[in-house]
Amino acid sequence: MIAIIDYEGGNLTSVLRAVQHLGFEGEITRDPDAIDRAERLIFPGVGAAGASMDVLNRTNLTDLVKEQVVIQKKPFLAICIGIQILFDHSEEDDADCLGLLSGQVKRFPSSELKIPQIGWNQVYQVRPHPVFQGVPDGSDFYFVNSYYSIPDDSSVVIGETDYGIRFTSAVAKDNLIATQFHLEKSGPVGLRMLKNFCEWSI
Repeated sequence: MIAIIDYEGGNLTSVLRAVQHLGFEGEITRDPDAIDRAERLIFPGVGAAGASMDVLNRTNLTDLVKEQVVIQKKPFLAICIGIQILFDHSEEDDADCLGLLSGQVKRFPSSELKIPQIGWNQVYQVRPHPVFQGVPDGSDFYFVNSYYSIPDDSSVVIGETDYGIRFTSAVAKDNLIATQFHLEKSGPVGLRMLKNFCEWSI
């Protein structure tokens, strides 16, 4: 079973439906026993860093997620706001985040481009990873974001995207994968990446 972590954010049902469409069993939950039983975890969502961390802390999910990822070493996929809260700190709401990856989250610099970025954009694969199997380099994915992640360790970066600047749009380290773009809203290539994660053996 794949546990989709309920942090009171948007888009949980869309991810669940995508997982089920691919033929996998999923459940939206914040129940510690269900999360502990799950074979892998997904943290999807639309939201702000501060509000997301407030819910995780208030519902005692922060330590549970860290335990599942760091100690249990379960495959873990974070989507959209999920990639941002993996890092140490976000400029959004001046929020301290999970710290599972070292780095910061910054707002896009002012430019002629609209912020937030909303719509389709290309993802360039900067190093191979099983989650990209069958996905052509430069494929278009769907984004909704005003902030972007800056990892301290560039070796975790597996995908980059241009939006005024070139920014990190996908990371991977050990049992952890995260994308700034929405897999569940990105058509066949997004579903392919989601399927790759659901079948991924570490």
